[in-house]
Amino acid sequence: MSQRSKQFHLNAFLMGVGHHEAAWRHPRTNADDVRSVGHFAELGRIAERGKLDSVFFADGLAVGPRIKHNALATFEPVTLLTAIAGATEHIGLIATSSTTYSDPFTTARKFASLDHISGGRAGWNIVTSAGEDEAANFGLDAIPDHLGRYQRAEEFVDAAVALWDSWEDDAVVLDPDTGVFADPDKVHAIDHAGAHFRIRGPLNSPRSPQGRPLLVQAGSSESGKDFAARYAEAVFTAQRTLAQGQEFYRDLKARVTAHGRHADELKVLPGIVPFIAPTESEARELEREFTELISPDYALRQLSAILGVDLTAHSLDAPLPPLPSVHEIQGNKSRYELVKELAESDALTVRELIGLLGGGRGHRTFAGTPEQIADELQLWFEQGAADGFNIMPPYLPGGLTDFVDQVVPILQRRGLFRAEYTASTLRGHYGLAHPSSQFAASRARNSA
Repeated sequence: MSQRSKQFHLNAFLMGVGHHEAAWRHPRTNADDVRSVGHFAELGRIAERGKLDSVFFADGLAVGPRIKHNALATFEPVTLLTAIAGATEHIGLIATSSTTYSDPFTTARKFASLDHISGGRAGWNIVTSAGEDEAANFGLDAIPDHLGRYQRAEEFVDAAVALWDSWEDDAVVLDPDTGVFADPDKVHAIDHAGAHFRIRGPLNSPRSPQGRPLLVQAGSSESGKDFAARYAEAVFTAQRTLAQGQEFYRDLKARVTAHGRHADELKVLPGIVPFIAPTESEARELEREFTELISPDYALRQLSAILGVDLTAHSLDAPLPPLPSVHEIQGNKSRYELVKELAESDALTVRELIGLLGGGRGHRTFAGTPEQIADELQLWFEQGAADGFNIMPPYLPGGLTDFVDQVVPILQRRGLFRAEYTASTLRGHYGLAHPSSQFAASRARNSA
């Protein structure tokens, strides 16, 4: 099947009152919405009106340096998505949870619960947590090393999947006449014993509607791409040019097939921050309004955290100072490389760099008309750089409303995006099969 005869996927990455770091200061937003569950429930309904595949919430485990100048994410995302589940019927619900500062049993249980509550719409964005402030909140003096975090993550996901699989699909009997609640032959201990975890199991939650949640990943380092190729079913990524997107897409799909999976089992979704207006000049003016509201003090602290260099006393009108090698970075290597390459390739001053990063922290920003936004998405999809897109509205709710009401209908008329939901689960939205329990498969082989 050609790319043109296929349709792509759309996820709405929702953050506070918008992805632009100054969104809360702009008159198009209400800053107090960051504390309103009703605000986020309405965003879920807007995304569902546009027939989007899913909504996604990032998460961090520390306040960090931003408290003075930026509106924080207020809610733990699985809890928040449980509320959104009750306000929606179809939209997928993806939450971030760390493998570095949690355990497989707790994580498997909360995502199974979200999947049950939502009727099969849960997804897990797997992160390894790269912030020093996060490490300090869990009794550590430094970030665990990059390779070690991914090794722990691999064992973590293996154990979580085994826990979700520990109940076979038909294990629950619920026969009041015989008094049988569940078939004990179809509920399994996992007896996991590894370098980081020992877990007997089974999970104390029956198999959920999807079997297991959609597995999502966002790291683009070498370790991150290898991890994604083995486990992920959707990848949120950040490339700023079509050529970069095509290179990443080819590389990741090749790694997927090298792991014995079909390339279509993983969906690549680059991020885009769309500023939408009736004319291109109006869209660019809108973007400029937001850029002018950036707090240099906040932006410098954010940039310092990304690059691992203290820039708070550095001149805004000078280029970046010499930066460490990526091999010296234990934090987010892929974001470090993206920002470093952006600054050095265009010889940007620090002021110019923080202006470019203000909209999406390295994700591509695009200011234009609804037709121009649709053209750009179609180009990346048809030229082999994406299976869909991670839409990151710069302000909320208006930026999401504009995309849903103005861009989505264009994509639908072009046959690039669904006009109605055709599946009831998040896996179904992404065209993925219901996974079999590994224990059911093993029992079937043994009885054959």
